Amino acid sequence: MTVIVRDFRPADAADWVRVRRAALPFMVLTPQGVAFDLATAHPGKRYRMLVAEEDGEIIATSQMGLAHGSPVPGQAFCNTHTHPERTGRGAGTLLLRAAEEYLDLAGATAVYAWVLDTPGDRAFAEKHGYAPSRPAHFLHLDLTAGALPPRQELPAGVELRTGADFADDPRPLFEADAETTADEPSDTPARLSDYEDWLTGTWRNPGLDHDLTSVVVTDGRVAAFSAAETDGAGRYWSGMTGTRRAYRNRGLAKLAKNDSLHRARDAGYTDAFTGNDADNGPMLAVNRWFGYELCATEVRYVRTLG
Repeated sequence: MTVIVRDFRPADAADWVRVRRAALPFMVLTPQGVAFDLATAHPGKRYRMLVAEEDGEIIATSQMGLAHGSPVPGQAFCNTHTHPERTGRGAGTLLLRAAEEYLDLAGATAVYAWVLDTPGDRAFAEKHGYAPSRPAHFLHLDLTAGALPPRQELPAGVELRTGADFADDPRPLFEADAETTADEPSDTPARLSDYEDWLTGTWRNPGLDHDLTSVVVTDGRVAAFSAAETDGAGRYWSGMTGTRRAYRNRGLAKLAKNDSLHRARDAGYTDAFTGNDADNGPMLAVNRWFGYELCATEVRYVRTLG
């Protein structure tokens, strides 16, 4: 049997999600979201998606591009995943080789890849010249078991709104997202500065649930938020929960996330997932308070090109 590598086609979206869900069952993905990400990617990202196919069956996927929002030039990413029942056929190696060649031509000098913290996955990365960097955790909360923390009484001057309330003017949410993203621990720090790109790729993303996204407003200003991504079939993902610098240490992120989780459960969502950098102590503490449990760990690996 021969494995071939080719570019992703829109008709591959359902198979892409099938492979990714098998490899990373804690991710919240939809075919519509996968196709949207490719169609709306910023040109500077040089975003590309590849699949590995064996006898007409897609058995592995890879997505790659430049970290165009990073202040450090030449940083790139490549995440490759093989269906757990189709390993050992060389698909991962073929995809990784094709991705590195593409990124090298695109001007990348360092490639970052998330790798599950298992002996086999780590050995694969190190065999191909990647060195470990920082870990991150996936966490899961069963919304059908146990009780969420009770809704809190709002402090004076504090309001809870939804993302949908900002439909006419989402710029305040962009500004909050930009500030909190800049403070996230990361090997490839991001700087959100292009409002139109954010509108296209984030605000209009079909996976972002405006109704379940919670926003804390203090004295008329967005102070904190918890962005909700859903698949419409019971799975909920906390895309970003953050507080603007001037409002930190008041429990406002916890307030926003609790509101979003309550409304997600009321809407029929059964499984909540999130991800945290292992060094992001404040958010890990918040998630433990909600009852999230660790379900997997990834390690970010890096390889220098050239």
